[in-house]
Amino acid sequence: MNTINQLNTSHIKQLHSLYQQQWWTKGRSLSETEHCVKHSSINLGLVDKQDTLIAYARVLTDFTFKAIIFDLMVVEEHQGFGWGDKLLSLIKGHKQLTQVKSLDLYCLPDLFAFYEKHGFSSDLGGIKLMRQERV
Repeated sequence: MNTINQLNTSHIKQLHSLYQQQWWTKGRSLSETEHCVKHSSINLGLVDKQDTLIAYARVLTDFTFKAIIFDLMVVEEHQGFGWGDKLLSLIKGHKQLTQVKSLDLYCLPDLFAFYEKHGFSSDLGGIKLMRQERV
């Protein structure tokens, strides 16, 4: 498995296909996927020997105080082999993120155990995520 930090056109199309399989990203257009990748602070992917994207995550950050991990995904047939663990390790050890005070993400409760084993906590002292939907 190789790590990439820039996605070429083929990778972006593969990512778009992967987005269509996730409940939180289904329905994103290819142009939205391209825009999202272009404007993310850090993009990390894992590709196989054929240069096929099998796992992906992106980070938005100010490189000082906060970094938020988004869209950590592994292609279904590659799940269960530790590729999600590898992506999180790459993010946590990323040279541009070593000075960042906190890494944040949000997920459903069924993934708490996965992220807790990587040092994340859902105990935020009562802090709740708030959102304003914009069309």
